[in-house]
Amino acid sequence: MALFGGKADAKKGDMLYAWTNDADLAKKAECGGAVTELLKYALESKTVDAVLAVKRGVDLYDAVPTIVTNPKDLDACAGSLHCGTLLLSKLVMEYVPKMSGKKLGMVVKGCDLMGLLELSKRKLVNLDNILMVGVNCGGSVSPVTARKMIKEKFGVDPNTVTKEEIDKGQFIIEYEGGHKGISMDELEEAGYGRRSNCRRCKLKVPRQADIACGNWGVIGDKAGKATFVEVCSDKGAKLLNAAIKANKLATEPANPKGVELRSKVENSMFKLGDKWRKKDFDALAPTLWETIAKETGRCMKCYACIDHCPVCVTIADKWKQPDQMVRAGFIPADPMFHLRRFAHISDSCINCGQCEEGCPSEIPLALFSHAIRTEADKFFEPKLGKPAYTN
Repeated sequence: MALFGGKADAKKGDMLYAWTNDADLAKKAECGGAVTELLKYALESKTVDAVLAVKRGVDLYDAVPTIVTNPKDLDACAGSLHCGTLLLSKLVMEYVPKMSGKKLGMVVKGCDLMGLLELSKRKLVNLDNILMVGVNCGGSVSPVTARKMIKEKFGVDPNTVTKEEIDKGQFIIEYEGGHKGISMDELEEAGYGRRSNCRRCKLKVPRQADIACGNWGVIGDKAGKATFVEVCSDKGAKLLNAAIKANKLATEPANPKGVELRSKVENSMFKLGDKWRKKDFDALAPTLWETIAKETGRCMKCYACIDHCPVCVTIADKWKQPDQMVRAGFIPADPMFHLRRFAHISDSCINCGQCEEGCPSEIPLALFSHAIRTEADKFFEPKLGKPAYTN
């Protein structure tokens, strides 16, 4: 891999450090701003026609999806929002048909990627028309939980927090008057921290995207100033090389010790995911159906679980039609309402947590769906073929 003196010949499988040459963007963005710069260049070069991005709303607990067509507007979307729990893949299904075959760029977490792959299986999105810049993800925190956690565990008014991040196993906040960090283990043992589905997730580096980026593995003088970039497709290599040639990005080969560290971090996240799966699934197993019956007895049949699910939403209109076993006008919903949904996604639940996040009755639907799929994957081949991911 040669990435010096204006030359660029990155190829699939290469790993490097990258950072923007735009000093103003570097101040706004995180880890050198390579992700934002790549998407800006994708717009400038007409590689994509629009970018589906996320920007801060009224505060850092409010993540707002936005379609960007002007490269300059992407600066407002720079940085991370760990307290925003959006799933972008479902939004793609809504936006893409309106774009008439135009190309879309987007940043994807593991769950966003899995959602897109499931939608692609159903021929509802064409991945050839989507440029995916993946970001490593250790999990997100529900905005309601985040505010409560910051107030009760950190002893800080959540309205005074100006920045948050998850780094080196800690949830760290900056607020008016100082900064503070508490280990995620301590927070989660106390009932705070990441969403339960994020704790169980094992897709931490989305290598099925075109490029996988993040801060894991950036060490030495580039720590905090550069992004770790892994080239995952020819499409990703082409974009990266073009951005380097256009002098939008500066790069250097990833430090071998950094590559090793990144692998260690990822493996530690796998082990943590296994720990939480064992804890959650072992507690559920002895009384699975009794627990499901008890919890779903609070269901008011609002259809939020269906409308927010990237798999169920594809046939949402059919779900809402009354039939013999799911009667209209009855709450709580008849048992078949949930049983048929669990059956429908038994081989395609991506553990994104959207069903649980959107449930006004706080039914742990993601736990049930994830447990059922994890068990089903041991014995059955998914109807639409084995996925390109494991979760």
